[in-house]
Amino acid sequence: MELNIETIEFLLLVAAIVAMLARRFRLPYSMGLVVAGIALSLLPGMPRMQFSRELIFTVLLPPLIFEAALYIQWQELRKELLVILAMATVGVFLSACVTTLGLRYIVNWEWPSALLFSVLIAATDPVSVIATFKETGSRGRLRFLIEAESLFNDGTAAAAFTIAIAFVSGRNITSVEIVRTSLLIIGGGIVCGAGVAAATLLLAGRTNDHLVETTLTTAGAYGSFLLAEHFQVSGVLATLTAGLILGNIGPLGAVSEKGRDAINSFWEYAAFVANSFVFLLIGMNGTKENILLIWRTALAAVLLVMVGRAAAVYLTLLPFARSSSQVSIRQQHVLVWGGLRGALPLALVLGLPTTIPRREEMITVTFAVVAFSVFVQGLTVVPLLRRLGELPSQVRKS
Repeated sequence: MELNIETIEFLLLVAAIVAMLARRFRLPYSMGLVVAGIALSLLPGMPRMQFSRELIFTVLLPPLIFEAALYIQWQELRKELLVILAMATVGVFLSACVTTLGLRYIVNWEWPSALLFSVLIAATDPVSVIATFKETGSRGRLRFLIEAESLFNDGTAAAAFTIAIAFVSGRNITSVEIVRTSLLIIGGGIVCGAGVAAATLLLAGRTNDHLVETTLTTAGAYGSFLLAEHFQVSGVLATLTAGLILGNIGPLGAVSEKGRDAINSFWEYAAFVANSFVFLLIGMNGTKENILLIWRTALAAVLLVMVGRAAAVYLTLLPFARSSSQVSIRQQHVLVWGGLRGALPLALVLGLPTTIPRREEMITVTFAVVAFSVFVQGLTVVPLLRRLGELPSQVRKS
């Protein structure tokens, strides 16, 4: 299925209908979209739109990252930054290690395949996490932690994935090169995002036209991502940085009051459209016939990913247990179960070179992990939050 105007209109209509039905029957919107995508892929004569890394990274991901970053307040981020950075670095490392060891010694995958899969699946996916927790109506520190972590840990995962690809390709990588590459990818992304945000604010300060101001933020969201990708640094961190700066500095005077309202409305809609396309594409590309042939491997991978996530949360947050940054054990349970996987690992695994060992098997197993996240974790997050008393009173009553 080509991405032409007819296709876009058709998928937007499907997304609108699914949104209305999901709200009526109180089901997760993201799960409804995946089901709709699966149904579309099974219809006779219905062509399949390809789920590609380019489509996810260059078209759909920037608005989702930017919209989420716009609403992150610097005061709150500064207060929780140490916890978030610990989970986005040490947590990702622990998760990847646990999954790698399990795949090597339990599933008997070769070291390169085990390492590569573990790295691309280690970070929680901001698309799935943000979409799911918006639907729950959850507020406060818990939602902030899990959403901010999902945004930041992709910078770590991008660096780790680049290093893993080089390792699997046979390059000799020293520890100095690993540190240098990581700092370059992470730091370069932040610099690109800050530079584009500064240019955007400079231009926005010269106009009071809300349409121009909205257009400038659009250019900032995509421009920061594309600039970072051009220099092979973290596009996610670039767009995150741009969103943080524009969301926190913009209201101080560079953007007019009418412009702020227009920008908020526009990005809320842009995120809705991007989310809709992502989950529809997951469903339309998620029917893997060979899943039955390797169901044991897929099941083992799902369990290992969950164990890795548990290690990432419980072990990383243990040093904070006696500090002012302590995260309660109830909230840690939600952080484990709410660490969803989605479009990003799919985009990464589909972009792997065809020479990578077990590439097709990794694609199928990744779809299995994502399906578990969407249908099992996504469907049970609200009951878990309700049981642990982490939902607002109006949501609990409904």
